[in-house]
Amino acid sequence: MTNLHLIVSLPFEPIVFGVKLNMHLILEYLAFFIGFRYYVFLRKRSTDVISSNNRLSIIIGAVFGALFLSRVIAFFENPIVHFDQSLLYNLNNKTIMGGLFGGLLGVELSKKIIGEEHSSGDLFTLPIILGIIIGRIGCFLAGVKEFTYGTETTFFTGIDLGDGLSRHPIALYEVVFLLFLFIMIRKIQKTDLNLKNGDLFKFFMVTYFSLRFCIEFIKPNSFCFLGLSSIQILCLICLVYYQKFILRGITYVRKKLYLL
Repeated sequence: MTNLHLIVSLPFEPIVFGVKLNMHLILEYLAFFIGFRYYVFLRKRSTDVISSNNRLSIIIGAVFGALFLSRVIAFFENPIVHFDQSLLYNLNNKTIMGGLFGGLLGVELSKKIIGEEHSSGDLFTLPIILGIIIGRIGCFLAGVKEFTYGTETTFFTGIDLGDGLSRHPIALYEVVFLLFLFIMIRKIQKTDLNLKNGDLFKFFMVTYFSLRFCIEFIKPNSFCFLGLSSIQILCLICLVYYQKFILRGITYVRKKLYLL
């Protein structure tokens, strides 16, 4: 059976000058740095209708919203286990899903406070996707030390993530999906689809949260409510939040199919 464990031993923690490197942490910080630099690059090349001061307020709102909800959702992934952990452990425990939705709520609250009416998400979309891709590579290299691994499988994509079992490499599934999504959004930007300001970010959120809802079924989760995990419940909340955008997209596709 082909297995990447024969090529790269996971978790991958190289030793440099006698120090064991935490590649997941390094790539996590690298994701923030590269994502932000890419955002700055895109903003310089675009006409931003939002002033610099308001954009800064929006970023601050996104950061605080993401910090808060990423911890809350991570705690409820397995509340029984996390309840017995220290406060410091729970403060360090986080999930990108809570971060994304918390950031969204933080942005909307900030915009209401400062009176900003323009949509602000499109400029963040590609940098966020790029940052998640880099972060997910770090999750993969962490093996089973990070709760981004899947259940056991005999499928050909199964990989030994460090515990001797063939598991779904969920982090790699996400990387492939996000690379495809990144390319798709880049192509959409070059087409004339009469998109509204903010539609690209909504498209990203709807597709990514839909993917994560499905992927959670192949994770060793605690399905605590109606047979769903906390992440899946959050995904459903997000899809309900964007229901008007989803219905508009369905109507658009129907019209295109009718013309065919």
